[in-house]
Amino acid sequence: MAMKTEEKKRIETKEVVVCDQMEDSIENKILTIRGVQVILDRDLAELYGVETKRLNQQANRNRDRFPQRFRFQLSKDEKDELVANCNRFEPLKYSSTRPYAYTEQGVAMLSAVLHTPYAIDGGLQQARRDG
Repeated sequence: MAMKTEEKKRIETKEVVVCDQMEDSIENKILTIRGVQVILDRDLAELYGVETKRLNQQANRNRDRFPQRFRFQLSKDEKDELVANCNRFEPLKYSSTRPYAYTEQGVAMLSAVLHTPYAIDGGLQQARRDG
């Protein structure tokens, strides 16, 4: 199926970070999508020690705490571009779900709604920085 010219232009102008070999540190999991620095749900789930499904369920149960500027779902085109540019996202190629991207504020809010030791510790560290 041929892609419309307008869609093609839109895809080419989107910002998705090109990945090289990425290490496991959190800094290396930060991507730039739609001009915003984000971390994908699967990376945050790994960091917090929960399943991706559970992480997103908690965010969905607390929708009022996660406005669009804190969390957004990647479009199919963004997901496809991410898979094409980053080998570590190869498993997403065959996934029927599109990942969510969390901004810095979204990551901080996850600490408030997830009740894992890492999330609690992250929330305490954030409070110390802000206080």
